[in-house]
Amino acid sequence: MTWLLETVPPEYRRHGVLRRYPVALARMARHHAEANVEAARAGFRGARTELAGIVPPHGVEAMLDVYRQEGARLVALVTAVELVEAALRARSSDLPA
Repeated sequence: MTWLLETVPPEYRRHGVLRRYPVALARMARHHAEANVEAARAGFRGARTELAGIVPPHGVEAMLDVYRQEGARLVALVTAVELVEAALRARSSDLPA
C-alpha cells in the first residue's frame, strides 16, 4: 500500500476507498503510470520543435536525455505496478465470498 501510494499524486491519499481496497489503488496507480509514459513519449516527440529557438540545441539534447531516462524509469514502474496489481487480484480471488 505504501509503495503504491508513492506512485500516485498525494491527493489520492484522501480517498478512503483506495486504502480499503488495495487492488483499486493498484488499478489507479497503473493508469496513472501509463498516462505518465504516454506524456513522456509525447514530450520527447515534440521537444525539438516546441523548444526550437527558445532553448539552445545543447539544452534540447539534455532535455531529450531526461525524457529517455524518465521514460525508462516510468516503463519499469508500469511493469512493477502491473505485477503488484496481478498479485493483488490473485489474492482477492482467493478470499471467501
